Amino acid sequence: MTNPKPQSPHAASDSTLARVVLASNNAGKLREFSALLGAAGIELVAQGELGVPEAEEPHPTFVENALAKARHAATLTGLPALADDSGLCVRALRGAPGVYSARYAQLAGGEKSDAANNARLVDQLKGHDDRRAYYYCVLALVRHAEDPEPLIAEGRWHGLVLDVPRGANGFGYDPYFFVPALAATAAELEPAVKNATSHRAMALRQLLARLKEEA
Repeated sequence: MTNPKPQSPHAASDSTLARVVLASNNAGKLREFSALLGAAGIELVAQGELGVPEAEEPHPTFVENALAKARHAATLTGLPALADDSGLCVRALRGAPGVYSARYAQLAGGEKSDAANNARLVDQLKGHDDRRAYYYCVLALVRHAEDPEPLIAEGRWHGLVLDVPRGANGFGYDPYFFVPALAATAAELEPAVKNATSHRAMALRQLLARLKEEA
């Protein structure tokens, strides 16, 4: 008699991942994640649609912030939750803006906006010849708020920071982030190309591979 295939402790609840809360209200992220996860039969709903307020992000590392956001959304909705913490890490700035990418200008007394963040980044890089940088993304998926085995995935997308923006697609630092391998900024790429090559795409592919292992 053949022994049954050993199952993951979460295998029985895999079907609950058909609808997952995205612990973000960023429309750009929702579009990117939905395009990539929809093919796996996962429907994402933004936390704002379910009345979930933004979580605090007090931690110095991407992974801690992603987990905090995922658990926050799962606690308030009772649904599985996916969170990312991502940002631009610039070598000449010792990894800044890093976890503070979304509020880089705000930390210096400016407004919280993409335009202000980009203006500060360009200003901080004046006089620096080394323009190497990478977008980093860490994903945290919790099946429930107290999930002891959250799925963690990460991705890095390497490029250079420009002084002059190019392109009208994307969001955040995309107009200033030049990808030599594609001879374009992230904002010049068609959404389908960006969704296939970005740091989020890398992290999501890793996450989907982990989910398949558990099936």
